Amino acid sequence: MIITKREHACLVVEHSGSTLVIDPGSFTAPFAVENLAAIVVTHEHGDHVTREHLDRLLAAAPGPVELFAPAGVAAAHPDYHWQIVDGGDVRAAGPFALAFSGGHHATIHRSIPIVDNVGVFVNETLYYPGDSFTVPPGTVEVLAVPASAPWLKIGEVMDYLDTVRPRRAFPTHERVNSDAGNAMANARITTVVEAHGGRVTVLQPGEALEID
Repeated sequence: MIITKREHACLVVEHSGSTLVIDPGSFTAPFAVENLAAIVVTHEHGDHVTREHLDRLLAAAPGPVELFAPAGVAAAHPDYHWQIVDGGDVRAAGPFALAFSGGHHATIHRSIPIVDNVGVFVNETLYYPGDSFTVPPGTVEVLAVPASAPWLKIGEVMDYLDTVRPRRAFPTHERVNSDAGNAMANARITTVVEAHGGRVTVLQPGEALEID
């Protein structure tokens, strides 16, 4: 399985000749994939999904593409054929086994409504929580860990890593940081992951991890 990080929160997963895209949003530059099987959107915020990305990816796909998202995404983007998912749901798309968890976005501020959000576990290997600190069941081989956002502070990220204890991790959701901010966040992420015997890889957009 090959996991490619795109800008900000977007991930591209390739496995057995098919591709899964997660959270193609407004901070992500246009990109193309081959043999698209499915798109997962964790929540409705624009930095995680845009019509432009959806339309381009779907138009270029060689066949039907399955779309998975919580109810809030389906309500915000009703022109697409969503399969609505919530925490505890399990789905499959081509070679991808998808287990969803959580249900709500982390609190930004009491004045801002909390939207639906699901984390997704891909082939029991890669876990991405969306905009939340949802702890998935079982052992996490690879964690895409949010590193910066209006809804988090780095101490919470460190506590989350201390709980999940992934074997490997890479920072994501970091586009709002400066280079200096990313360096600080990455150092703290690395400290916690390595304390539990894990390994951190900092990926730039377009760089990939290959998982056996």
